[in-house]
Amino acid sequence: MLPAPELIPVIAAFAFVATITPGPNNIMVTASGVNHGYRATLPHMLGIAIGFPVMVLAVGLGLGGLFRAFPALHDVLKWAGVAYLLWLAWRIATTRKQGEASSRPPLTFLQAAAFQWVNPKAWMMATGAVAAYTSGGESVFAEVLLITALFALVAFPCVSAWTLLGSGLGRFLASGRRLQVFNIAMATLLVLSVLPVVFD
Repeated sequence: MLPAPELIPVIAAFAFVATITPGPNNIMVTASGVNHGYRATLPHMLGIAIGFPVMVLAVGLGLGGLFRAFPALHDVLKWAGVAYLLWLAWRIATTRKQGEASSRPPLTFLQAAAFQWVNPKAWMMATGAVAAYTSGGESVFAEVLLITALFALVAFPCVSAWTLLGSGLGRFLASGRRLQVFNIAMATLLVLSVLPVVFD
C-alpha cells in the first residue's frame, strides 16, 4: 500500500528544514569548506548525504525498537557521540592557518557516514521523522522508503550550501588571525550543539 500523496510535500519540507538548519554536520562541513575547500570536502558531504538516509531507513525498519529494548546501547552511542563531537571541536579550534588545516585532512566518506550514528541531531531527525510520518499500518514500509528518499534528495544540496558558504569565507579568512577566530567560533558552536544532549 502506497503512502498518501499529500504527505510528500509535508515530509519534504520537514526534511529540508531539518537538514538545512545548523547542527553538527553543517558546522563541520562549513569549517571544512573554510579550511580545505569545496572539492576536498566532497567525500565528507557524500558521507552525510548517503549515511544519514541509510540511518533513517534502519531506524524506520525497526532499529529504534532495539534501542528501546536495550536503553544502555543508546546511552553508549550518546556518550560516544558527545566525546567524538568534543574531539572534533578541539581539532577545529586548534587549526590556526590553512596550511596547517591541510595537514589534518577532512573527514572521509566512511568517517562522515559512521558519524551519523553518534550525531545527536541525526538521531532526533531520524526518529522524529519516522514517528511523525509513519502510520504503523500496512503502508509503513512504503512510508519509511518515502521518508528515506526525501532525506536523500535534500541532504546533498543542503550540506553543499554550507560547504560553499565555508569555501567562500575561506578567501576572506585567509589571514591566520581571522581564520583562528572563525575556527574557535565553529568549535564553540559544535560544543554548544552537544549541551542539550548532555543535560537531557
